[in-house]
Amino acid sequence: MKCPYCGFEDLKVIDSRPVDDKTKRRRECTRCGERFTTYEAVEIPLLMVEKRDGSVQLFDKAKLINGIVSAIKKRPVSAEKITEIANYVENYYANALRTVARSTEIGELVLDRLRDIDPVSYIRFASVYKDFTDVDSFVAAISEFDKKDKTEDISEI
Repeated sequence: MKCPYCGFEDLKVIDSRPVDDKTKRRRECTRCGERFTTYEAVEIPLLMVEKRDGSVQLFDKAKLINGIVSAIKKRPVSAEKITEIANYVENYYANALRTVARSTEIGELVLDRLRDIDPVSYIRFASVYKDFTDVDSFVAAISEFDKKDKTEDISEI
């Protein structure tokens, strides 16, 4: 980084603080003594989502949050938990340095989180994500949920 006043490259940071999703830094040039402010933000690569029909579209965090909200409607799940799940999904792919994710993978990540938070929300999300077409699909999902709960109970003993 260069000083915007004299172009010198030796700068010192005087103050640093978080602001929203950025870091605000107050800097001073060691040559001319001028001070200026910079903002730093982590660059998250664009994530593309491959849909079931083969089409690809840009990952939309708001769309994911809306899907989760519809699953938790009238359930005791906080807005922070919803944001936490969406951030988890976004960070999962950013940390793995992946730029393309299948919609099925995203659905599984959300289901894994919802399973621990609220069983009814889990079933609601699964009904849309797994495209339940009949009652048997619901019964199978509930049975699967019960089996995992019983397996976890046994492993805790």
